[in-house]
Amino acid sequence: MSQWTRRNFLASSVAGGPLLAGMTSPTDSLALAAGAAPASPLKIGIVTYNIAKDWDLPTIIKNCTQTQYDAVELRTSHAHGVELSLTPGQRAEVKQAFADSPVKLAQLGSTYEFHSADPAVVRKNVEGCKSYIQLARDVGAGGVKVRPNGLQTKAGIPVEKTLEQIGLSLRALGQTAADNDVEVRLEVHGAGTSRIEYIQTIMKVADHSRVTVNWNSNPTDLEGGTLEENFARVSHKVTHVHMHDLFSAYPWRKLFGLLSAMKFQGYCCAEIPESSDPLRVMRYFRALFLAYQDII
Repeated sequence: MSQWTRRNFLASSVAGGPLLAGMTSPTDSLALAAGAAPASPLKIGIVTYNIAKDWDLPTIIKNCTQTQYDAVELRTSHAHGVELSLTPGQRAEVKQAFADSPVKLAQLGSTYEFHSADPAVVRKNVEGCKSYIQLARDVGAGGVKVRPNGLQTKAGIPVEKTLEQIGLSLRALGQTAADNDVEVRLEVHGAGTSRIEYIQTIMKVADHSRVTVNWNSNPTDLEGGTLEENFARVSHKVTHVHMHDLFSAYPWRKLFGLLSAMKFQGYCCAEIPESSDPLRVMRYFRALFLAYQDII
């Protein structure tokens, strides 16, 4: 995805055979040119990391509207400014801005993590995340993304102990999430912790209806089993999806099929690298997203 151009997009469609076959239809081509949105059982969004990291909130909403993206995930520390420092009035303004637009605020992307060997660091992250959950409620976000970010085997701590610690931290956050009518969504992330069986273990320990999984479309999704087998481990908990390079070897068509089969109601949000022509890239990405579902 570092070389998003019209040429390699079209070359990929030719090499991929039926991938974009529907785009040969004159009707579909005219509809796309006119800006019509083909129906999709899945909803597409964008993560502000990295392509939109320098956009303020009005620009994010305008660009997502123009490119027919359904939602956005606001990653913390970016130019949109939706952070804990917002006053109650400013939070209400953010919520209203999304309410007045066709773009939904899918979730807030935090960097809170709970794998540290230092209990004080874990407590700090838990308390910080509680405040972030309240921010999500105030601005109308459906959830807060958190992450595991590694194991502590080099420090002599067994894998099972770290997984339990992460799960218990999430359980503690579950009640706060329920009180604020949002979800805490664990991204499948981190060296070691991105293995799906480990995420499954964490979810069993957390054991809370408001603690869910943010599927991250990693190469490790294919370790220890097929995509179908690993997805089945946590599918009942998946409420948000991250997408990366749709030109990669990842089995995107299978993933979208699995999501459609379960009537997935969340958002599939694209993490796209920076570009000098971001709206064109967003349109290409959306076209591939639809093509993998045999919609265009």
